[in-house]
Amino acid sequence: MTAPARLTAGWRRTGPASLRDHLDVYGPLPRRPGRPGFLADAVTESGLTGRGGAGFPTGTKMHAVAESRGPAVVVANGMEGEPASAKDHALLARSPHLVLDGAVLAAEAVRADVVHMCLPRTSPRLADQVRAAIADRQRSGLGPPIQVHEVPHHYVSGEETALVRWLNGSEARPAGGLTRPYERGVRRRPTLVDNVETLAHIALIARFGPSWFRQAGLPSDPGTMLATISGAVVRPGVYEIALGTPIGDLLAISHAAPDVTAVLVGGYFGTWHALQDVAGLPMSATRLRGVGASPGAGVLVALPASTCGLVETARVLGYLADQSADQCGPCYFGLPAIAQDFAQLAAGCPNGPVLERLDRRIGQLAGRGACRHPDGAVRLAGSALTAFAADVHAHARHMPCRAARRGRDGLLAIPRPWAEGEWA
Repeated sequence: MTAPARLTAGWRRTGPASLRDHLDVYGPLPRRPGRPGFLADAVTESGLTGRGGAGFPTGTKMHAVAESRGPAVVVANGMEGEPASAKDHALLARSPHLVLDGAVLAAEAVRADVVHMCLPRTSPRLADQVRAAIADRQRSGLGPPIQVHEVPHHYVSGEETALVRWLNGSEARPAGGLTRPYERGVRRRPTLVDNVETLAHIALIARFGPSWFRQAGLPSDPGTMLATISGAVVRPGVYEIALGTPIGDLLAISHAAPDVTAVLVGGYFGTWHALQDVAGLPMSATRLRGVGASPGAGVLVALPASTCGLVETARVLGYLADQSADQCGPCYFGLPAIAQDFAQLAAGCPNGPVLERLDRRIGQLAGRGACRHPDGAVRLAGSALTAFAADVHAHARHMPCRAARRGRDGLLAIPRPWAEGEWA
């Protein structure tokens, strides 16, 4: 079932809500002078976790930054590098002030004197809309300065250390290693990097409290989240759902086709599953962990029987190999090799023992990269080999499935190569 409208309560049919519209729905920005730790404590009590994909406890991050020395920085991450997700864009395009409220309140909570809003360079209209919303707020004197940045749009450029590097004048590539933005981030200052949906939840928790937040969702995974549902569904789009809603129910509300056989959970760093194995499972990190899955950025893609899951996976792996930061051997050599092997398998034209090579290479890459990009790619590849096991063995014997022979692919979005091709 869908959740009572919280994040989406102020969404208009078209265009962003004005500041006046926003205040009519949510009321004024809450202020609690003299209690600097109140919001971080409330967020911790709420159980809010990051909605960008990693799912780290938000209150823990806020406390870590607040307890560091010197003035801090807040980075609002609206990059949405996941091609199967549209939630961050939808939230910023319809309720920019809820995100900006959260950014301002988080800045006050961690003693930050500036907020950096990072948006993809490929969405200039969205950046203009956010700038217009910021201008409205500045005229009303709401919060510290908010600077909008249009960042090169690659799959990995929205990773938090990549944004810190770019804001520091370098390339938007993950730093890897032991770099911790909460200790030393933008301009070597303690930095809180949060996804824009996470910040919107912070704004609601500040207004209505942690107990209210926990009225939706599960005790172990409280609250709501924005989920992007696509693929073989009649009503694709962004839905606000209560955490813990069964995957089968989410496909039902989006009117999934009757021949859906598998589902991609979590996005391109996610996992494939036979629908019958996950239809009854709740959409929550805790409950999906048992089958090796995660909600990630809230992505569900329904795969019909008329589409080959191996072909779709090969397309995504080719894209992920092309989108790597090229900073280590697993990305530079390993991902292209896995993508090539998978392309041969998908076509039913393997060169030699392709399954043995894939098994070996997947094992070699896991946990070896300078960042987590190789881990996500091999997770997707490994899950496809399991979920589509019958097709895998047929394809490996030069007998591709009927769906592959028909050549119907393109269910999963693969962004066109970015014209500028820059990282800085």
